[in-house]
Amino acid sequence: MEKLTFYALSAPEKLDRIGAYLSERLSRDVARHRYGYVCIAMEALDQLLMACHCQSINLFVESFLKMVRKLLEADKPNLQILGTNSFVKFANIEEDTPSYHRSYDFFVSRFSEMCHSNYEDPDIRTKIRMAGIKGLQGVVRKTVNDELQANIWDPQHMDKIVPSLLFNLQTGEGTESRSPSPLQASEKEKESPAELTERCFRELLGRAAYGNIKNAVTPVLMHLDNHSLWEGKTFAVRCFKIIMYSIQSQHSHLVIQQLLGHLDANSKSSARVRAGIVEVLLEAAAIAASGSVGPTVLEVFNTLLRHLRLSVDYELTGTYDPTNIGTKIIKEHEERQLQEAVIRTIGSFANTLPTYQRSEVMLFIMGKVPIPGLLSAVTTGSGPEGNRMIQVMLLKSLRQVTCGFQTTNMLTALPNSFLDPLLSFSLLEDPEIRLLVLEILVSLIDRHDNRPKIQGLRIISDISVLKLKVDKCSRQDNLFMKKHAQQLYRHIFLSCKEQDSTQPHFEMLFVFLALISMELANEEVVVDLIRLALALQDLALSSEENLPVFNRCAVHALSAAYLNLISQLTTVPAFCQHVHEVIEMRQKEAPYLLPEDVFVESPKIPQTLEKSEEAVWFLQTKITEVLGGSGYNTERLATPYIPQFTDEDRLSKRKSVGETISLQVEVDSRNSPEKEERTPAEQITFETLKNTIDSVGMEEQERERRRQVVEKFQKAPFEEIAAHCGARATMLQSKLNQIFEITIRPPPSPSGTITAGYGQTQSRSVPVYEMKFPDLCVY
Repeated sequence: MEKLTFYALSAPEKLDRIGAYLSERLSRDVARHRYGYVCIAMEALDQLLMACHCQSINLFVESFLKMVRKLLEADKPNLQILGTNSFVKFANIEEDTPSYHRSYDFFVSRFSEMCHSNYEDPDIRTKIRMAGIKGLQGVVRKTVNDELQANIWDPQHMDKIVPSLLFNLQTGEGTESRSPSPLQASEKEKESPAELTERCFRELLGRAAYGNIKNAVTPVLMHLDNHSLWEGKTFAVRCFKIIMYSIQSQHSHLVIQQLLGHLDANSKSSARVRAGIVEVLLEAAAIAASGSVGPTVLEVFNTLLRHLRLSVDYELTGTYDPTNIGTKIIKEHEERQLQEAVIRTIGSFANTLPTYQRSEVMLFIMGKVPIPGLLSAVTTGSGPEGNRMIQVMLLKSLRQVTCGFQTTNMLTALPNSFLDPLLSFSLLEDPEIRLLVLEILVSLIDRHDNRPKIQGLRIISDISVLKLKVDKCSRQDNLFMKKHAQQLYRHIFLSCKEQDSTQPHFEMLFVFLALISMELANEEVVVDLIRLALALQDLALSSEENLPVFNRCAVHALSAAYLNLISQLTTVPAFCQHVHEVIEMRQKEAPYLLPEDVFVESPKIPQTLEKSEEAVWFLQTKITEVLGGSGYNTERLATPYIPQFTDEDRLSKRKSVGETISLQVEVDSRNSPEKEERTPAEQITFETLKNTIDSVGMEEQERERRRQVVEKFQKAPFEEIAAHCGARATMLQSKLNQIFEITIRPPPSPSGTITAGYGQTQSRSVPVYEMKFPDLCVY
């Protein structure tokens, strides 16, 4: 062997003849089953290959590959493994010169086949499969960096390589769970096919360039579809975790886009399949963090929201295809799980976005929510119940997006186009929607994570133990409150008037009030909030409102808990003392007016609320007096709070909501099958009536004139008619002449124009030789 190697190195031009001879011997030995000689020949080829790195190695490689091919075609497992091992050694050699005429198609097919081997003996089967995986790894290494090679990323190759790897990953899942016996483990840690596969798969993906990601991911999606692996979720999630961690991070949004496209393609599949895809998206988005959304931010959310909407429609109609009722029946609980998964995924994507993009997404989702009073414009096929469900789903998505949202400037984060429609939902009858709106507002306002500290409606005797973070109100926050404070107060006031409000509503209202006073409060706001709390007490006392007794007690409790909190925030001792006295008095005389007694499982609430003595109420006069001493605006404090609530106000709100809906109509025009057109109502004024009456008289005159013309042509002599028509013809002719004179002029001439008798300019052409040219033009 040494002599042969020395000879090959000293006379490299002989290499191809050596290769040809060895390969001929090997073919003969394989055919005659002389396996000892086969091994010798292969060993010789391997060593020559390792030793000779000269220019002419290319020709030698041809015969080498021919022999490897021969071995792989043999039906003996050992020969296949021998061939593969040689190929892997060859794959690890860095070649200097590119090769033009090598084709690896056979190897891709054969190694993929070996990956799926079904040999009876499990040990040999594992060996064959491992050999197949190593072989594929070798092919990838050999071709991926060689520009002249067959492109390994072509779908024809990828559709063989990727499923073979996934098949082994998947079969490995079952066996990995069995822990190896100590004996097996102690023998040199053997790599299982699944681990090897994962390594190979990661290597493959790690080498994928921007343009090849799609070809690498498509077979994965196909494989998961064909073997219905979305439903189990775990394997699909594992695959995509491998993909997301292996590819270059700047390409991750491509994978996300493909998953979204796949979700669209499966829009009529069962809820479990769609939920599986959405779960995978959720995991992928979390891994790809910053780069996950890529350039098409709103497209991602649009797709997810569309699927949310589809799911609601399916749940209500009970079928994927309304035209054909006999199709698959839908399980409601599965659709619900899907909806939850989509909402979680929307939140997960939103968490990866910077603040300014999150604001855009919030506006975008808001524009999708069907708006009360304008439902006919974008109604879904499923009627009011469908709209209600979509409102709930989209508001839940919005709650996920706003979760952990922190902005320095409230004005930009909550523009009118977002706040107006959001607050208009808070006036709906549906308690679930009202609660969602409150939660969204709370998570937007809470920028210092104070919410968990004040969760739960209770009388807090000393707020210093809560360690609340209270910052000084910034200029932008002051502007925000100037603009929107009255809207927010009215929203709180009206929420308390709703009869179907429950404990969670009052708890949320308390958190909302508390957060406004911690995050957005200047002196003026504090005064307004105290007035609002007193107005709530009056609301619960007034006999005009037909509120149930529980609600009255709850509003009293809310007012007490809030005044207790704000009195400690203002740190005016006299104010704290008054609030404290009233609360103590209530504990003795009327415990049902405090949260600790109202919000328990079986509250002890009296049948009717009697007018009690003054000592149990917070008094506006007293509070005004004590706060006036500390420099608060007494005039403002003394005027009771009345929500600004006018008809015109309601109309303007509807209008602003209408602006946000235009986007929705546009987007949904593709999705909703039928839309009712709504013609704007015509405004009838005095003018229109007057014109209508006048026009009746005009019609009479017009009729009379027509009758005369007809009569004239029927009865008048021929000469008269001819003269009449002639006059019209000459008039027409003169008009035409005038027009032609204006439009068709002879070319202008440098010698100027002459004006004709009746004001029209006539151009006179001058022969060229008489023209006077300026001196500068002549040389």
